[in-house]
Amino acid sequence: MLIWIAGLLRRRAARLLATAAGIATAVALLGTVGAFLGGAQASMTRRAVAPVDVDWQVHLDAGADPAAALAATRAEAGVTTALPVRYAGTPALSNRTGGTVSTTGTAVVLGLPPGYRDTFPRQVRVLAGSGDGAVLAQQTAANLHAVPGTMLTVERPGLPAAEVTVTGIVDLPHADTLLATSGGATAPPDNVLLLPDAGFARLFDPLQATRPDLVSGQLHVRTARKLPADPQRAYTAATGAARHLDATLAGAGHTVDNLGAALGAARSDAAYATVLFLFLATPGVVVAGLLTATVVAVAGPRRQREQALLRTRGATVRQVLTIAAAEAVVSGLAGAALGAGAAAALGTAVFGASGGPVWYLASGAAGLFIAAGAVLLPAWRALRTGSVTDARARGQVPAGRLPLALRLGLDVLALACAALILRVTTAHGYQVVLAPEGAPRISVDYWAFAGPALLWLGGALLAWRLVAAALRRGRAVLTALVRPVAGPLSGTVAATLHRRRHPIATATTLIACAVAFAVSTSVFTATYRQQAEVDARLTNGADVTVAAAPGSAPGGLTAVIGATPGVRHVETMQHRYAYVGADLQDLYAVRPGTVTAGAHLADAWFTGGSAAGLMHRLDLQPDGVLVSAETVLDFQLQPGDRLTLRVTDPRTGAQVPVAFHFLGVVNEFPTAPTDSFLVANQDYVTAQAGAAADTHLVDTTGSDPAAVAAALRARVGTAAAITDITAGRALVGSSLTGVDLAGLTRIELGFALALAVAAAGLVLAVDLTERRRTFTILGVLRARPRHLAGFIAAEAAVVTVPALLLGAALGAGLAQILVATLSGVFDPPPDSPAVAWAYLAGVVAAIAGAVTVTVTVLVLRTRRPDLTLVRSE
Repeated sequence: MLIWIAGLLRRRAARLLATAAGIATAVALLGTVGAFLGGAQASMTRRAVAPVDVDWQVHLDAGADPAAALAATRAEAGVTTALPVRYAGTPALSNRTGGTVSTTGTAVVLGLPPGYRDTFPRQVRVLAGSGDGAVLAQQTAANLHAVPGTMLTVERPGLPAAEVTVTGIVDLPHADTLLATSGGATAPPDNVLLLPDAGFARLFDPLQATRPDLVSGQLHVRTARKLPADPQRAYTAATGAARHLDATLAGAGHTVDNLGAALGAARSDAAYATVLFLFLATPGVVVAGLLTATVVAVAGPRRQREQALLRTRGATVRQVLTIAAAEAVVSGLAGAALGAGAAAALGTAVFGASGGPVWYLASGAAGLFIAAGAVLLPAWRALRTGSVTDARARGQVPAGRLPLALRLGLDVLALACAALILRVTTAHGYQVVLAPEGAPRISVDYWAFAGPALLWLGGALLAWRLVAAALRRGRAVLTALVRPVAGPLSGTVAATLHRRRHPIATATTLIACAVAFAVSTSVFTATYRQQAEVDARLTNGADVTVAAAPGSAPGGLTAVIGATPGVRHVETMQHRYAYVGADLQDLYAVRPGTVTAGAHLADAWFTGGSAAGLMHRLDLQPDGVLVSAETVLDFQLQPGDRLTLRVTDPRTGAQVPVAFHFLGVVNEFPTAPTDSFLVANQDYVTAQAGAAADTHLVDTTGSDPAAVAAALRARVGTAAAITDITAGRALVGSSLTGVDLAGLTRIELGFALALAVAAAGLVLAVDLTERRRTFTILGVLRARPRHLAGFIAAEAAVVTVPALLLGAALGAGLAQILVATLSGVFDPPPDSPAVAWAYLAGVVAAIAGAVTVTVTVLVLRTRRPDLTLVRSE
């Protein structure tokens, strides 16, 4: 055996290296994507919890002892800090400036303990003045025209009004959690005053004695966050700890788990990362394995003759299998080592971390499995099914019958099943990953993988059938096609292609699969990048979004924004709140005539019509309203139904009933939440319920959004909240979209390109090299060099051109299935898949280059015939 292996290393080193290269590609792809999966999950957990400032908010129940609840909370395992925060409601805040009195509606007053801002630094951001003392939220300061130094009057029901001096203006980035109450859904408070704990006690302890319903308390808790790296396990640990605290408090309070809520979204992203691993990595590994098996199979006739020679010289079947196993182990270990090294280097370079020993061992085992399947299994089958004489002759004339799978029609059956599964799995809002709200675990429908897998199988078999049929029945056509390059050898070339139709069909199918992998991966990743940008735009609303303070002049801010350099268009939108029955929802009042282009609305965001069509109907019917799908389902709405909403009129503070008619369904809208909201005509809403604070969606196409946002802040000051799409990208990127997917995209596209080039170049090189004897005999028979070159080039073209066409068709179908099946990855779903034309052009150019180099090298080698090849057979 050692003598045999030494002989292989000396005489068949190229064969071993080709086998090892295919195995290394599969191992490297599997190990690198494994590094992505492990690193992405840990990164998702870190990114999910990073923005959370207050892990738990413990709402103290009426009659609870705050001191006892605080002590019990601080004694809980894992709690590092717990601080009491007090809340009070006041009918109004007012400010007298000269002869003018500015008064707000109801306001919320918070009492913050010493050290609160240091413990929870993201809760309060100082915009002007000092953060110590009495500070006003930005919108409240704009309502009262207050600045640091302003004397405010705080109304107290049943008690004399109190006065405080404003020391600063602040922004509350996490107002939704900071101001959350234990009651039902209410609109976020517009007016907020923050006081030191001592000042709060001076103003509101007397009020609590007479009106305890107006004063409440919370405990804001920070934990040690010693969580598992996997978001699912981290979610389970965080929510379990929060429930344990609820049990400890025994009715004294209940916990709002902000940390668990953040991890709840991350666990869905982690499940999608696993799904992406399976969808994107598995085909590449299979293609690499098939490439290895094809390279080995090309030399199959030579290997079988070598094994027959061993048997004629007395070698037993066991000894021959042992030699084949040794070859498989040598090539497998070499490929596994090379692949693991490449995976470690790529993982560190692209993701900043390697996949760990578990992934390297798993990918190495996969490499050995591929080696065994490519080398050992064919040897075992040959020894088991034929005699020595058969083995010596096998491979000289290909079998005329189709493979069993094609005789059974497995290609047609697989494609039909793939179409059926796709129809079932993508109907009625299907999601491959389901994470029900509040559910402890998520579920992944692994049956969804059957559709793409069957399409791969059926498409590959169908490609093989089509190529073999064309070579079997189109000999005359082949002769005519290759005559320009093969000259007088055109008949010989066509006869050779006809005779070798099965190996050529195999080579063509393999290259087509590699091309399909490149096409499907590039289309999916291009669509993902496109939709990630759309998601960021939806989250922020536009390139730059300016939320004006209530009471601003209706057109003043719009004019200032429009005159700012870099602003291309300004779209005005009113963000209101309305009650649908007892359900409070966001209401967006828009200008139907301009919002479609101004806010870049997409057709996929609407159901029952295009964006432009539905907005045109809203323009023609001012009392129309577009309703989110969840609201339509909850209230069983039908087109044309009358819908009465209660909208707060800012002029009086009273809720005004406004009649609408249901026109259609809106699934996504700029700045809107993901569940329940409404879209209406701005002029109609203003006429019925007065004007409200405007949101300005700023289009900066051709200019840097961050620079335009900075210019607007300089012009507008603190009178409006200004955000740019960069912040939206960061928010979207905190989940799956931006964790490591950019790196995964580079890895997948790089391997897809490498596999396509290797399939085209390596398979052709090995195939044509194994047939150098044919070319040598033609040279001895005085065939001209240009005719030999035409012979080689014609066969290369017959293999490559159909492979490109069939691979493109199969890849397009796979891309459609990937986008449809993984629709949950896209938020919102795309109107149509995006095509990475530049990358695909590069793939075609690289394949053409690999084929050209291969053909050129072989042509040069045929110029000097090696007569030993004639004698060796």
